[in-house]
Amino acid sequence: MVLFYCAFCFGQPKPKAKTIHVFVALCDNVNQGIVPVSSKLGNGQDPFNNLYWGALYGVKTHFKRSKDWTLVSTQKNPKEYILERVLFKHTTTNTFLLADAYDGKFIKQAITDFLEASAGRNSIKVNEKVFGGTSNLLAYVGHDGLMEFDVSGHFLPLNKEKRDAIILACVSKTYFAPYLSITKANPLVWSTGLMSPEAYTLKWAVDGWINNETDAQIRERAAQAYHKYQKCGVNGARRLLVTGN
Repeated sequence: MVLFYCAFCFGQPKPKAKTIHVFVALCDNVNQGIVPVSSKLGNGQDPFNNLYWGALYGVKTHFKRSKDWTLVSTQKNPKEYILERVLFKHTTTNTFLLADAYDGKFIKQAITDFLEASAGRNSIKVNEKVFGGTSNLLAYVGHDGLMEFDVSGHFLPLNKEKRDAIILACVSKTYFAPYLSITKANPLVWSTGLMSPEAYTLKWAVDGWINNETDAQIRERAAQAYHKYQKCGVNGARRLLVTGN
């Protein structure tokens, strides 16, 4: 008997997983140089109510409420300075997003960890997927602490893998550029002025990234999202959120 084999007998190979790691410095009225928000939203030790995490447009809540993402796991205090870690899976693609909520008083640690990851360092495994410096896309969300302090760390790239970076913080292009010039990460979206780093901008940019859109198209998505929620005018949003060096 002659056996006939074809690719369809065994199914198509599963696409390689794409991974995203988001570093969130919780909004903190006491420990960060910010214009204070309400005490509930600005408690950097309370992720549940925090402006950048548990509030309506915080990273955890916004992605959890999205039909495009499924919450896979939640972990409390994976490290002393990380109050909560959540893992999401995209509903229609093999894409995973890990987000870490850093205690607001450890903002310097959050920025350092983000920059080291953008250099390909500090890989971590969660649910058999690898994040940190092995992630394809790194994002920082929160106050731009580099306005007040410098950071030091292992910022030389570990390898030549392409890593994209989104930095949602005030005037992030100015303050993060010297560091990204060392880590060699590609600045996919960052800001030229003061902004509210809520999660809708990240979500729309990530949508384009998952679809393998160009950097310009992804930046346009980010600007459209910011205009939709902030009512700032789309041209103003385009001036605020830019891509590239």
